[in-house]
Amino acid sequence: MLESVLLSSDSVYGTASTVTLGSFVACLAVSLLLGFGLSIVYMLTHKKEGFAQSYAVTLIMLPPIVCVLLMLINFIGGIAIAGIFGLTRYRSVAADPKDIGYVFMAMAVGVVTGMGYITYAIIFFVIMAVVLYVLTLVNYAAPKASDMTLKISVPENLNYDGLFDAVLNKYCQSWKLRRVKTTNFGSMFDCIYAIQLPNNVEQKKMIDELRTLNGNMTITLTLFKYDDKIYEK
Repeated sequence: MLESVLLSSDSVYGTASTVTLGSFVACLAVSLLLGFGLSIVYMLTHKKEGFAQSYAVTLIMLPPIVCVLLMLINFIGGIAIAGIFGLTRYRSVAADPKDIGYVFMAMAVGVVTGMGYITYAIIFFVIMAVVLYVLTLVNYAAPKASDMTLKISVPENLNYDGLFDAVLNKYCQSWKLRRVKTTNFGSMFDCIYAIQLPNNVEQKKMIDELRTLNGNMTITLTLFKYDDKIYEK
């Protein structure tokens, strides 16, 4: 069955077992160009949250790597090794689900070009690139509240228990005290809250009201994904 697929008229290969130099260069060049295109789409759709240079370069590398594996090893072996390449990053770095999708898309481009279906690979890339860019422009599925971490410093002579409940209930969609720790040789407490803050809330007003309660000590408000995460068991 696999042989018949490779021998179909839509593939650039002349035979299932032979890859000519011309077809090798053509498939490799197209997979590399599509990798560049995918990297550009990734950067365009990650302007707001930022992106890593190493990740953008990885998206360029993956399609030609998978393409070569499929052309010169074999279909099953190529898929297995390409899967190892794709999983290596996520065993070492906690990735965003959208970033995982980009890796699978890069591997799909490499698989299709590696099988010789250059036209289908280009069509697939163009459609996915347009869809991803449009979804980013319309801010599809954007939440109305942001998950954030709130750190409030409290002097040791001030009882923090229930002190900030009224303000948090007023401004936050939901909140929970996650951790309390002593700092500055025990002279202060750091109360760390996980909160859901609606996007239309004026953060300065909330912080100003909290400052009047904690003696104008330090208050830190950060996006949850950029802060040290606290996991519940």
